[in-house]
Amino acid sequence: MKNILIAENAGFCFGVKRAMNMAWNELDKTDNVSIYALGPLIHNSQAVAKYEERGMVTVATIEDIEKIEADKSISGKPINNSKEMIIRSHGVSKTVYDEAKEKNIPIIDTTCPFVRKIHYLANKCYEDGKQLIVIGDKNHPEIIGINGWSSHSAIIAKNLEEIKNISFESNKEYFIVAQTTMNEKEFDAIISHIRSLNIRVEVENTICSATRVRQESARDLAQRVELMIVIGGRHSSNTQKLVKICQDTVDTFSIETKDDLDKDLLSKYNTIGITAGASTPDWIIDDVIGFLSEL
Repeated sequence: MKNILIAENAGFCFGVKRAMNMAWNELDKTDNVSIYALGPLIHNSQAVAKYEERGMVTVATIEDIEKIEADKSISGKPINNSKEMIIRSHGVSKTVYDEAKEKNIPIIDTTCPFVRKIHYLANKCYEDGKQLIVIGDKNHPEIIGINGWSSHSAIIAKNLEEIKNISFESNKEYFIVAQTTMNEKEFDAIISHIRSLNIRVEVENTICSATRVRQESARDLAQRVELMIVIGGRHSSNTQKLVKICQDTVDTFSIETKDDLDKDLLSKYNTIGITAGASTPDWIIDDVIGFLSEL
């Protein structure tokens, strides 16, 4: 029998759990309202599918909502009396709130409180005339949203190499925040380099505490096993950072569900560690544990 160890901190974080509960409660109480999610509710397609089966419709833009509603009218399909739009835990730009208000679309705001704090800091930085620097992935929805609270004027860098390519100006004041799922060690290395440049800079470490604990837990477990299995969405930033952390220490498999596991590949490992990203539901983790327990 395989020896299976579970990371002390794995799976849903507070922000994701809060968003999922808010969205589900809204679906439960509003049968006569069309519920739209602006972007995938979380970066886990299996979990999102359960909400869409319940009636939630995932869209990319507010214009998509208007188009769907207009198509209902043209086709003669039953039209609900009203509609609501869920803002997911990653958060969005200020302009999205303005557009929703202008078009009279009520919002269910599930933005993670940790992300909302960064929105406030970004907006204040912009109003104070400082140059915002965001350490993170420029294509990630969280970063796009944060940049939108500084009128899309932020400098965005993903790693130390990109930071080194930036020409800093001595007459500017800089303010630094981080993507909530940023790797703590990478962030520390970036800040150490920036502080060595002798520029005026203020730093706010906005890495989520749950992210920090989850990464440390994965790093610790990886040192005690022969293989790490990281469960989470392919497009989940925090999951992929867990993968990188584990890969630095031990053989690591990145999977979304138990169906991605290969019994033959697993046969040579006796002690297996499991961790999971912040958007991974308990039932998916349990499925993986059950699969491994039967080997």
